[in-house]
Amino acid sequence: MAQTHPETIKLQKSNSSAVVHLFGATLTSWKPCGIEALFVSQKSFFDNQKPIRGGVPVVFPQFGPWQYGPQHGFARRTKWLVKERAGDSVSDAVTLVLEDSDDTRKLWDYKFRFEYTLTLISDEELKMDALITNTGEKEFDFTFLLHTYFAVSDVKECAVTGLKGCSYIDKVKNKSDCLEENEELKLSEATDRVYKKTASVIKLKPVSDNREMTIEKSNLPDTVVWNPWEEGAKKMEDFGDDEWKSMICVEAGYVNSPYVLKPKESFRASQVLAVSKL
Repeated sequence: MAQTHPETIKLQKSNSSAVVHLFGATLTSWKPCGIEALFVSQKSFFDNQKPIRGGVPVVFPQFGPWQYGPQHGFARRTKWLVKERAGDSVSDAVTLVLEDSDDTRKLWDYKFRFEYTLTLISDEELKMDALITNTGEKEFDFTFLLHTYFAVSDVKECAVTGLKGCSYIDKVKNKSDCLEENEELKLSEATDRVYKKTASVIKLKPVSDNREMTIEKSNLPDTVVWNPWEEGAKKMEDFGDDEWKSMICVEAGYVNSPYVLKPKESFRASQVLAVSKL
């Protein structure tokens, strides 16, 4: 299945590049120093209907099941507009915008403006800035997540650090008051955990080629760790049976409890992804 679409924006800075789809504002490629850092399923849909499986989908205004609409909200399955970029040529930054519409208000009757800026800071760093503004006359609450899929050589060899001492919800085992006791979290089975009040810096190592990933987040207190493992992968039509081995989701978000946004006020959050040699 083709993984290109005319409605994409390419960013370039020196030896690094990125590609973002306007559908879902989904970042589908980031190549720091020319090496792909993100995972996108070979079976992902690129039909402007279903969310893209991989990269960095934007989850808003709901993380998880939603009584008013599709799981993980509508942002990842809606076309965003380009607010600005530096000229017509390939640049190192872009700002995309999603605003309420007749379609969104049918599901969720609130007025908002979501500005999402992607910036290649250097050959090794990518920044994602979110600015969510309540443009209406009534307050609303929401949850928000950057659903980041990292490409790895072998998920069983990866370790996530920075979570020790954090409580978490284990969705696989239906437990809500677990405590992470390990300095390094290594996955050995299907994993779907929501870690609460995590450190501002999370590391993932190794990802590939003796490299590690650093996730530095601001105003995103929670971290989701997910991998469907073998059985889960087989149940998804947009995910290859063996692809679980080469990916891990480590997702920065504001998801454990909703954020309440009053009229005319704004919510700001960001994450910086950085690759370095071990």
